[in-house]
Amino acid sequence: MDKALYIAMTGAKNNMMAQTARSNNLANANTTGFKADYEQARAMPVFGSHHPTRVYSLSERPATDMSAAAFIETGRPLDLAIQGDGWFAVQSNLGDEAYTRSGDFMVDASGVLRTGKGLPVMGEGGPILIPPSENIEIGVDGVITIQPLGAAPNELAQIERIKLVNPDKQGLEKGLDGLMRQRNGEPAEADAEVLVESGFLEASNVNAAAELINILSLSRQYEMQTKMMKKADEISAAAASVMRMS
Repeated sequence: MDKALYIAMTGAKNNMMAQTARSNNLANANTTGFKADYEQARAMPVFGSHHPTRVYSLSERPATDMSAAAFIETGRPLDLAIQGDGWFAVQSNLGDEAYTRSGDFMVDASGVLRTGKGLPVMGEGGPILIPPSENIEIGVDGVITIQPLGAAPNELAQIERIKLVNPDKQGLEKGLDGLMRQRNGEPAEADAEVLVESGFLEASNVNAAAELINILSLSRQYEMQTKMMKKADEISAAAASVMRMS
């Protein structure tokens, strides 16, 4: 295969991958607690016998934007937003502990406290189970207080504390399920200094306008790469014609 054609092909392929990352960010512009992903392209040398200037492109997701976003007031007592740095611990669909900033919690029919996506919320002793209650309140430290079913308003009970963590950001990575995990695979320790705000949700930190501009730019780059592929094919056909004439 002609090297110029291969280089243009890898460029087009990785432009599509970059557009996928940016499109995912744009699609989650209204997802509470979502953290945008970065993407970047770099030149990689072509292995084998070639001219030293021959390279191909590689798109990669180097990191996730961990910056906090604005709070949205809901007034709902089970909606939580983390003040400053920190994460809610949840149990992923794989059964391991993972972390999210999305605090739209609810209690299911079995009494399990879950996120809006149905993931169990972790307490300091495992998934949190809420007994039948008249009222539920969550303090700034994540402690859950309930008024048991049939109890007087002043008969309150503290049942559990939401596991709030604040591991080193450099040691976190986002999985394909959108949840954060420690790179070493170990669960993070609970951090008592992480505080929450009840009645609020954290918005997505995606800048929709910037993502749309990036998608348009990547689309133009893709068009340029496909034109280069066509030109390389034309040059190859012209060279083959000259060889037949000789």
